[in-house]
Amino acid sequence: MKAQVLSAATAVLCIMGTVPVVQAAERPHNVILFVPDGLRGVIVNDTTAPSMAALARQGVWMKNSHSLFPTFTTANASAMATGHYLGDTGDFSNTIYTGFQVPGAGNSMVPFLENDPVLGDVDEHFAGDYLDEATILKLARDKGFSTAAIGKLGPVLIFDHTKDGREQSIIIDDQTGTPKGVPLSAELSDRLKAAGVPLAAPTRGDNGKSGDFKTAGTHSANGNQQDYFASAATRAVLPLFAARDKPFVLVFWSRDPDGTQHNQGDSLLSLVPGINGPTSMAAIRNADDDLARLRATVAELGLTDTTDIIVSSDHGFSTISKQSETSFAAKQTFSDQPAGLLTVGFVAIDIAQALSLPLIDPDNNYVTLAAGQHPKFGNGLIGGDKDHPKVVVAANGGSDLIYVPDGDKDTARKVVEFLMSQDYVSGLFVDEKLGHFPGTLTLADINLQGTAVTPLPAIAVNFRSFDTVCGEPTRCAVELADTGLQQGQGMHGSFSRADTQNFMAAVGPDFKAGFIDLAPTSNADIGKTIAKILDLPVADKGKLVGRPITEVMAGGAPAPEVLSEILMSDPDSKGLRTVIDRQQVGDTLYFDAAGFPGRTVGLSSTPFDLKAK
Repeated sequence: MKAQVLSAATAVLCIMGTVPVVQAAERPHNVILFVPDGLRGVIVNDTTAPSMAALARQGVWMKNSHSLFPTFTTANASAMATGHYLGDTGDFSNTIYTGFQVPGAGNSMVPFLENDPVLGDVDEHFAGDYLDEATILKLARDKGFSTAAIGKLGPVLIFDHTKDGREQSIIIDDQTGTPKGVPLSAELSDRLKAAGVPLAAPTRGDNGKSGDFKTAGTHSANGNQQDYFASAATRAVLPLFAARDKPFVLVFWSRDPDGTQHNQGDSLLSLVPGINGPTSMAAIRNADDDLARLRATVAELGLTDTTDIIVSSDHGFSTISKQSETSFAAKQTFSDQPAGLLTVGFVAIDIAQALSLPLIDPDNNYVTLAAGQHPKFGNGLIGGDKDHPKVVVAANGGSDLIYVPDGDKDTARKVVEFLMSQDYVSGLFVDEKLGHFPGTLTLADINLQGTAVTPLPAIAVNFRSFDTVCGEPTRCAVELADTGLQQGQGMHGSFSRADTQNFMAAVGPDFKAGFIDLAPTSNADIGKTIAKILDLPVADKGKLVGRPITEVMAGGAPAPEVLSEILMSDPDSKGLRTVIDRQQVGDTLYFDAAGFPGRTVGLSSTPFDLKAK
């Protein structure tokens, strides 16, 4: 038997306040999508993020919300932008294997996608559109809307990343004003100059300093850079859109709290306070203040009654642990890592050791690594040569992707069996074409196998997570992470509920007021909801799609029926099973948490005996 499913139909209760009767407008409303990167769903309250808390009270709060696994930025940006799960968009994580040397990534075959030139190179290789699905900004501008995406490098461009999008949408990010950035139009440049806003984005300054194992990271939020993006949006772009007097879609992607939580220096090598220290709290307030500035500008321009504001973080967050008793890499000595802790690239090092194959660094001129050396960014080509590796590891953080480019089933089996023996692993998902492996589920089980044009991973590896026992597990979760950051700093990417539980809320003429939605929602639903609000002509290629969240719309549908399920693999020889907690509305799936019971925060216990039979 491949998997067992426990399910129960449940009625979803919604708490509803006054629901205004809204007449259909003659023209579509405006939409602002505000993304506070890395904001945990449980962290928002009147003290930590008063503007977001107020928005959720005034409009709709979607409490049962979900980031998509792997819980990374560009992956979830692709879902928000297209309304599709990652098996269709092919943006499986921030770092993927592309199958070709990417010029913008220093000719690496394993590029980090948060980079404008890299996205251009990947687009060019995959027939001009690596997502192969239309984004909401493209659909909106094709319909005559004004469109813009402002903020964090990478996800901003994903919302209109093709050649036409770069030419027609306003794109402002970290690389604006540099040769790598998307050029500004003369119209926008004049507006920025008139508003006293520079034409080049500032760097992150001290906020960009992550430190090392001897030196703490930053103690400041990303103030200067985000002030620039907020100023560009409120003093130039929104006034420009108001002057045009036609509908618009604006995406504002706040790097905080994510960037600060990654780099924070409050907890060097210590799991407490982790990402709950004062620097991380300042970053949450920084993002909250930017939302307040946007809402104030909308009001000043007289656009409140015609503008919907949707807030959705791309993923949650956890504190980093680098402890393992089983890892070969943890027993080696590295000059930039404390003894006994995992180094960046530990998965690549461990697999190369287990297979007795050489390890090549794709991000350092394809050198073959010796003992005491780790891959520069954690990525590795194992066996073969740089053009024909046997195994590829794309290191990402709280989860990694493993590729087997030649599709060799025996190689895949060896890798799976090795990973099942490691204490840092909590759940494996394998391409079903490579065979069935006890203890694992498939990529298809988590919507990672669809119509994507980028190479399909062979294995998605979820890392172990646990709670520091602060009384609220998803606020104080810790996860093993394949990263150059230090133990005690911040990361995401895992299948724990701490990483999948994002924050979602909305307010505006197309949404109910004072309404709490307990039905499951996800970032894949964001694109579909915006498309429905704006009546955009969507033509899906893939079938792994989100749903319009109609129950939160003014005059919308009643609460949907929700099916809750537990999906379990067969046990391996040691009794380990990969388990998924998921929900379903119609044909749309929502993944709460997954992994090995006891190794993933938020993964429910089940009535089944999970020991080997």
